[in-house]
Amino acid sequence: MKKQFLNFLTLGALMGSLVLTSCSDENDGDPTTPPIAQEDRFITVAGALMGENPGDGNGGTMVYSVSIEEAKNPDTKISVYTDGFGVKSNRTARLQSSEDGSTLFNIAYTGDNGGEFSRYNVNGGGNFVQSDVSVNISQYAGTSPRWLKLFDGDKTGVALNVANIAANNAPTGETPDASFSYYRGVATILGLDLQESLIKNYVQYQIPLTEEEENAGHTIFRLDGSVLNKDGNKLIIGTWMRKYNVATGETEGNYERLGTKSVVVDFPSFANPTVITSTVGRGDNSGYRSHFSYLGDDGNIYQATERDPAGSHILKINESNEYDNSYVFNLSEALGLIGVTIEAWQYAQGGKAFALISHEGAENSFVAWLDLNARTASIVDLPYDTDLEFNQYQGFVVDGANVYLAFTPVGKNGNIYILNSNTGVATRGATLVNQPGNHYIGIY
Repeated sequence: MKKQFLNFLTLGALMGSLVLTSCSDENDGDPTTPPIAQEDRFITVAGALMGENPGDGNGGTMVYSVSIEEAKNPDTKISVYTDGFGVKSNRTARLQSSEDGSTLFNIAYTGDNGGEFSRYNVNGGGNFVQSDVSVNISQYAGTSPRWLKLFDGDKTGVALNVANIAANNAPTGETPDASFSYYRGVATILGLDLQESLIKNYVQYQIPLTEEEENAGHTIFRLDGSVLNKDGNKLIIGTWMRKYNVATGETEGNYERLGTKSVVVDFPSFANPTVITSTVGRGDNSGYRSHFSYLGDDGNIYQATERDPAGSHILKINESNEYDNSYVFNLSEALGLIGVTIEAWQYAQGGKAFALISHEGAENSFVAWLDLNARTASIVDLPYDTDLEFNQYQGFVVDGANVYLAFTPVGKNGNIYILNSNTGVATRGATLVNQPGNHYIGIY
């Protein structure tokens, strides 16, 4: 296992010396305490510009902020594409925000500045001021790292990458011989100090599956969707699995999937990786551009799946950091639909959540209200449109019992909606002015 720790790394001044560092043991409060409503904060909306095709989001990202009262008011008009601020990113930016909405955190995705972490002060409207200190993590996690902010009082971000997947006996692309035993990549887990714009530490190692699974060609293709457990001493990381044909070395698109897997590592050291497996879900749980696992008020972690043959599930990981396979919550069954896929979701409070979903036979996406305790779900009453897509959706704001959502079909105007997690009722807020081919992708 290769393990390295870095400190005081800034863009253009990456130091060669390695210094052992650790995260603070200070806790800003019980992580299972439900969020308190904030009367005075900015709500930032983000919009993705089209590249070559409508809705592809490959033209960059714009942001614009309003007060929470303005966000609630349908008479407020927000035009992020004409009045907003362009954050650094060659394609869609990977944004996160501070808990009070005063700061945006961004890692540029691909391009010349791919992997560059930046902080922006949110000052209202299109006024965002970038901090004069940034750090580039591309030499450790690549120019397209997956990353999320942990729920630890805005202290830590975790970037993840899996690179150079190859057979143990041959470079990628060559046919393995009789001595084949596994395909593995090198996983990178990197901790960012969000306040000081520093790399806290990083580790690199291979993460093996069971001998039987690896002999069949299964491997971890991607890591993402990390979340801290209740005790704050373990990080649970989602996986996206892949299978190779061991005779040809080619990837297989249609295969019998394994049970859903997570990687559990010590925090803050990222040491001692272990793999836990669900017997309930068989999909991936890494998410795409948003959190896919949340610590609930009850101390358990709730995790969504995608690419699940039986439809998306919500899985439960208990306080012992193991899957609770007695907890079965299948969204297709709960909604009475076929092939439900969770595209993004947000835990609110008291076991209530909202999921952005698609399903077989439907052209557009929908919003579902979830009761994780009762294991029930229903579609929220909203003005759905055939051009509504949530497959690139990233950010929500939880304000007490309310969840703020940007709801715009591709190329059409929409609104901020305030979703009440106690009732499942949506209230229309500010108008989001759109442009052809563009769509709003999050609220922060």
